[in-house]
Amino acid sequence: MGRDEEDLVAQSLTKVFGAGDTAVEAVRDASLSVRAGEFVAIVGPSGSGKTTLLAMLGGLLTATGGRVIVGGTDISRLNEAQRARFRRERVGFVFQGFNLVPYLTAEQNLLVIPSISGKLDGQMRARAGQLLQELGVKKRARHLPGELSGGERQRVAIGRALMNDPLLVLVDEPTSNLDSERGTEVVRSLAEEVKLRNKIGIMVTHDRRMLTHVDRILEIADGRLHSPESSP
Repeated sequence: MGRDEEDLVAQSLTKVFGAGDTAVEAVRDASLSVRAGEFVAIVGPSGSGKTTLLAMLGGLLTATGGRVIVGGTDISRLNEAQRARFRRERVGFVFQGFNLVPYLTAEQNLLVIPSISGKLDGQMRARAGQLLQELGVKKRARHLPGELSGGERQRVAIGRALMNDPLLVLVDEPTSNLDSERGTEVVRSLAEEVKLRNKIGIMVTHDRRMLTHVDRILEIADGRLHSPESSP
């Protein structure tokens, strides 16, 4: 599959919702590969299938056809329990709505998963501090989400996604709740973390202003994925 089994390869992915006359083909025969250390954007309008594709790449949705191989693991062959473990150990998700726990501080939001899983220790606390520092929000570590700006909340969400040291980082419309300046800051932070930590980074967005910091652009329309003729 390429170098050192650190890549993502998707082959002929298809997702159909419903059956018969009501069936909707949300993604059609989509294939792509992304290397570790590469930050790729999938661009398309609302309803184009980009979020469905992202969910299949991360094991949140099971493909109707095709397969996904991440770091040498064919997740298409995993059962539900195995996929849940794969998501927990190998994937970091950054959602457009931040999804931070409102009554926990920025630092506590990063530590909530290791705390629930019984893995909270000094090493995890140090990792949380390092991530907050890299993302430029260390001084806000003891603030609640409601006391943070939109850009700060999104960067805390990025830090939380990276806490389990995932190989694959999937980002869904990270700038939808941000103005252009804050959105650019968030995407720049994402790109830097993907490079620094040698992750497979995939972002879906409809906002073409945010593409300056990505390595490669793929476009999706009506469920079909393709490479545009030009890059930013």
